[in-house]
Parts: sequence; structure tokens; C-alpha cells
Amino acid sequence: MLEALNPQPQDKILQLIALYRDDKRAGKIDLGVGVYKDPTGLTPVMRAVKAAEKRLWEVETTKTYTGLAGEPAYNAALVRMILGETDRAASVATPGGTGAIRQALELIRLANPQATVWLSAPTWPNHPSIVKFLGMKMAEYRYFDAKTCGVNFEGMKEDLGRVAPGDVVLLHGCCHNPTGANLNAAQWAETVKILQKQGAIPFVDLAYQGFGDGLEEDAAATRLIADSFPEVLIAAPCSKNFGIYRERTGILIALTSPDRKAVVQGNLNFLNRQNFSFPPDHGARLVTMILEDAALTADWKAELEEVRLNMLTLRQNLADELRRLTNSDRYDFVATHRGMFSRLGLSEAQVNRLRDEHAIYMVGDSRINIAGLNARTVPILAQAIVAVGG
Repeated sequence: MLEALNPQPQDKILQLIALYRDDKRAGKIDLGVGVYKDPTGLTPVMRAVKAAEKRLWEVETTKTYTGLAGEPAYNAALVRMILGETDRAASVATPGGTGAIRQALELIRLANPQATVWLSAPTWPNHPSIVKFLGMKMAEYRYFDAKTCGVNFEGMKEDLGRVAPGDVVLLHGCCHNPTGANLNAAQWAETVKILQKQGAIPFVDLAYQGFGDGLEEDAAATRLIADSFPEVLIAAPCSKNFGIYRERTGILIALTSPDRKAVVQGNLNFLNRQNFSFPPDHGARLVTMILEDAALTADWKAELEEVRLNMLTLRQNLADELRRLTNSDRYDFVATHRGMFSRLGLSEAQVNRLRDEHAIYMVGDSRINIAGLNARTVPILAQAIVAVGG
């Protein structure tokens, strides 16, 4: 049987990790991997997480299974953080944001096998990968303008105008990955009107709440969508904003009418059972403890704000340095982007030269992780970009 298997295409980011690891040059810079790094290059455990772990170690009395949907207190705390108070939310804990996206797509396929899932062009590579693996219909809507490195909103509107009733449109709630380019409030409002007219089902990937303009501000578009549609799917991880990447802590929220919520919840539970039975609990327990304790919440929010402001400072410094070196405003967009990523608009040949000649690693489409920089490496990157003709 196994001899019939064919090699699978390698993940480009995992390939990049291996190349970086094997590079023996001093001063190499990793801008490919999508994890937050502090100015020392470490991905720290947040203070509130450390405190919650210590407390959990002292009070935890069992390692037995949690419920199929996860602990109710965790689900309730995440729903409140993302949406505020609502009586429309069915939800399940998932293994990270990827698990939430997979479960959402499984739910879509269960409810409407003929639905087309619309993805932004570009989007996070795992989005189309999972859709294709599940054998679902897929389409793209224009999103990124390679010339301006901003949103191609006119193209986006035109493409969303072709969405059929019952189709699902996947939207990045904030901090678009991989581009860093985001819709403004007026554009979000117009997008909502288009999707309402088309009879679409919004599916929000909210992977970076708190990394853009602030915890509440980054939830604004998701809340607008939640208030504007009878049915909405929301996938959200705690990997980034709580810094618990390896704990695989996420949630899938399905908004529906109160009279349908029990049926939707039952289907979510069923899908968890089919895929992994009971979700992991350690990270979820820590998040719950933090969000239910005022002092831990305050400390977590303060450190999250430090993380956000550090990335904004790095963005501004890189934009300023590139403006100085190029004597142009070509890279000013870096300062206006939000979240961990920006797509710089470099060619693949230029990206390869950055790696080969300057030991600077980024994804082939020139997506960089802003958090991989620090005050020392910002000018190094800027000089290297100019050196390769950027």
C-alpha cells in the first residue's frame, strides 16, 4: 500500500528554516518564520503566561479529558474577547488556528458541499492547501496591488461581486498575511455591503488580534461582520497574542440564530470527535486563567502592547532608512502596514540574492517578518535591499 504514495511538495517556509539553520555565516538574519521575536531574538514566554502556569501547577488536580468542545470557561472568555457579549455563538476549542480553519472548512463542507470558498490573492498558503485537500471548490478575489504594495480595493470589489449566494468568503480580520496591507474602516463597511448583497457567508481568520492597532481596534472589523450577517464563522488562535505557539490553542466560533445554535454546536462537537476527539487543554487553561483574573489580564495587555509598539517602531525605522538610502517614498508603505508581515515587492531573483550574498532569509514572494528585525539589523536589511536593486 505505502509504495503507492507520491512525494508531497515541501513547505517553502520549512525549506527556508532548514536553509537558515544550515547557513554557517555569522550575522545571518531570519525574516521568514512567522513567530514574534523580541529585540534579543528570543520568542519569550509572556509574564502573565508564566504566572498562570505557576498557579496552574499548584492547583491542577487532574489530567483527565476535557469536553469535546473544550472547557466552557475558555470558549466563553475567547468569545467575549473577540466579539463582546453575544447569545449567537456556538464554539469549540481547537488545536491552534490551523485546527480552527480545518474544522470550519469541514463544517462548510458538511452544511453545503457545493459552496465555493473564496480566498484573497494572496493569502496564507495553508488556506488553499486545506481547501484543496478537502476537495472543496475554491476561487480567488484580488487583494494586493504589487505596484503600490497596498490593497487593490477596486479589483477586490469587482471580484466579490461575482460571489454566488451561499458561497463562503474568507477574510483576514486584521494584519493580513502575507502582505501586511489592510482594509480601512470605510472599505470594510463597503465590503460588508457587497457580501450582504451577494448572499455570502463571511469566514474570518483572526490570527493576529492585538498585533495591529490594538486589541479592541483589531477586533472592530470582525465585530462589524458579526453584527451584519446572520451566519459568520471565525477562526482565532492564541499562538501570537498570548505567545503560546507550541500549546496549539485556538477556537472556532460559528454565529447563528439562537434557535439553531444547539444544532450547530452539536455539529461542531461531532467534527471535533471525528478529527481529534478532545482538544488540548493546557494552553486553553492558561488563557482562561489570564482572562478571568484582572491583574493577569492587565499585565498580559501591557506586554501585548509592548509587542505591538515594538513592531510599529521597527516598521517606521525600516521605512525611514529605506527612504534615506533610496531618496524616494517607494517603501513608505512598510510603516502603514500592520502586523508581523509585509510584502516588499522584490522579485524572486532579488530575494535569492539577499539570501546568497547577504545571509538575509525571507519567503520567495518577499514577505518579511518585521518581528525578526531589531535596531541593529534594520539598517543592514535596508542597505542589502538597495544593494540588490530594490
